[in-house]
Amino acid sequence: MKFDTPAGTNPIDRMKVVGRAHDRIDGPLKTTGTAPYAYEHQDPPKPAYGYVVGSAIAKGRITSIDLAAAKAAPGVLAIVTAQDAGKLGKGKFNTVKLLAGPDVDHYHQAVAIVVADTFEQARSAAMLVRVDYARTPGQFDLAEALKTAPLTGGSSKEGSGSPAIDRVGTFEPAFAAAPVKLDQHYTTPDQSHMMMEPFASIAVWNGDELQLWTSNQMIDWGRGDLAKTLGIPKEKIRFMSPYVGGGFGGKLFLRTDAVMAALGAKAAGRAVKVAITRPMMPNNSTHRPATAQHIQIGAEKDGTITAIAHHSGSGDQPNGQPETATSQTKLLYAGANRKISMQLAVLNLPEGNAMRAPGEAPGLMALEIAMDEMAEKLAMDPIAFRVKNDTQVDPEKPERRFSERQLVRCLQEGAQRFGWSKRNPKPGQVRDGKWLVGMGVASAFRNHMNMTSGARVRLGKDGVVTVETDMTDIGTGSYTIIAQTAGEMMGVPAEAVLVKLGDSAFPVSAGSGGQFGAANSTAGVYAACVKLRDQVAQRLGFNSADTVFADGKVTSGNRSADLRQAAASGELMAEDKIEYGDIDKTYQLSTFGAHFVEVGVDSFTGATRVRRMLAVCAAGRIINPKSARSQVIGAMTMGVGGALMEELAVDTRFGLFINHDLAQYEVPVHADIPHQEVVFLEEADPLANPMKAKGVGELGLCGVGAAVANAVYNATGVRVRDYPITLDKHFEHLPTAA
Repeated sequence: MKFDTPAGTNPIDRMKVVGRAHDRIDGPLKTTGTAPYAYEHQDPPKPAYGYVVGSAIAKGRITSIDLAAAKAAPGVLAIVTAQDAGKLGKGKFNTVKLLAGPDVDHYHQAVAIVVADTFEQARSAAMLVRVDYARTPGQFDLAEALKTAPLTGGSSKEGSGSPAIDRVGTFEPAFAAAPVKLDQHYTTPDQSHMMMEPFASIAVWNGDELQLWTSNQMIDWGRGDLAKTLGIPKEKIRFMSPYVGGGFGGKLFLRTDAVMAALGAKAAGRAVKVAITRPMMPNNSTHRPATAQHIQIGAEKDGTITAIAHHSGSGDQPNGQPETATSQTKLLYAGANRKISMQLAVLNLPEGNAMRAPGEAPGLMALEIAMDEMAEKLAMDPIAFRVKNDTQVDPEKPERRFSERQLVRCLQEGAQRFGWSKRNPKPGQVRDGKWLVGMGVASAFRNHMNMTSGARVRLGKDGVVTVETDMTDIGTGSYTIIAQTAGEMMGVPAEAVLVKLGDSAFPVSAGSGGQFGAANSTAGVYAACVKLRDQVAQRLGFNSADTVFADGKVTSGNRSADLRQAAASGELMAEDKIEYGDIDKTYQLSTFGAHFVEVGVDSFTGATRVRRMLAVCAAGRIINPKSARSQVIGAMTMGVGGALMEELAVDTRFGLFINHDLAQYEVPVHADIPHQEVVFLEEADPLANPMKAKGVGELGLCGVGAAVANAVYNATGVRVRDYPITLDKHFEHLPTAA
């Protein structure tokens, strides 16, 4: 199905199944521990265990590997190094190779896999592998590397991107002439995904064909890159990921566990399961790169922005991509004179890549502080300043309108709900016992991406509708919203739909990431159901043009039949995919929101506690309000982590992240998160897709960090521009406690 004109009235608009709160289909399986995650599949009998040995240096060469003691250890079946593996390729989506040798690209890059009968035997033998290195100097300090780094454009592959430098109008003279100016620098740190399920895979070879159960967000991407890495045809690999315990961008791409499991299974002649241990994950896998951002805003005294510039510098491995932290600034606010630029430094730290809204999440952490600082200079309310500079068109291409843009409504309705009028605009004035109390706000923004997505739909003799697509469910509710979509289209409840996901044997979907998964995968199911409806009508002898599917029946004019009658003589099957024309080039497809946060800062210790949070979101049709709310409150929680605690500490001498486990890398826990409220504005975007839906997951994160930061400033009067906002950064400047 080609989507190249705005969606008209269609079966989804009935909203009998879609748009209703529905419990997660996979919920009972996950809460009872019966959902088989990658490491838990029972299909391969008696699998062996692999343990990955990581590099002990960040940059250099392997000069020798002594495997004698390890091979002689009890239970050892095989050991594979780069020399044993032979020539390996590098996946399209991988910046560096996944197995080191002889060159080492980063600390904890895989050097070998030891395969043994038990996990304990594999781990014990891995400790006996002796690797000698020749260390070479590396660059591990972002601030130092940015001094000579070039301007570099790039894309997150998730809808966020910018060229090396992007100009509209004449920024410099407009900024110089502006009566009110802001010129500030901000930093965000390296951060780790820290998903609950580790990187894990089980591999088994049947002749020259490989079966792999793995934890991955993008089945087709992973399958293609594994084939390229191993040098075998893609058709020889079955790549399966029916349940994923969190990815957050870290599992968008092929990782070490899958490659090493495949190599280990080949060498051992048995199925092999591999899980990357928690302390190895931050350095072995990808992370969100740190940024150094510079924002300049010039405005008239009435608050009209006349000049805006946003520069961001980040680092990555050679041939890597920048963290696209300037992307939202191209679209979020009006301003005639604009300059956007990015720098990319070469760093020999582990690979930087997508994490929890790459681009907009760290970019808004800076931009939305800057907007508050500018509002203060103008003596304007922060919400009024944002509303003043709203735009209904792309500021760089005024002929290009937003398909839907309800940012102002998000801000204004949120302010009313949150009690913004009670906020004291003078910082450091409100106390609740020992607590300094403040409120903060920030705009939320995330682009919507259209991506081709396919599905296969079956109608069985029992009346059950089965959907097959390689779409994944990373804890976001894909099983449920796909069942709701098929149920709405075929006129049956979601409980009458069987959804099968995460298998490369199924049609290729959009996959899960960048909040593009829900809207596109359900649109693909919609397309397949349109074909199936036609087949049902033909089988029943109905006119498909006026056929209505509802309550398990098919009706055309004065004729009606049970849906299952259409399959009485044999199963019906239809397959299709959603493909897009140029609507997203004619219109800007984006999602908007507003985040409100109230914090308390202990006037004696400087410790910050979040007290209340509200998100107001406008993101197209919400397919399942219950799971969408869960996504948003989870994202809001991530935002608290980014604002107050999450930071990978870089050892700039040896090139590694030293706080590489959950004992040292802090993330929010239940005690850190207060009451959270989520409001979805009514919106159906006919320019997005037949579902009239857009994504919402990342929108719940984008802007949260700045809302927390702005609340901390309102509470204390101390402005912290370097995340995370830990007590040591403002303690000495807090108002007098007594």
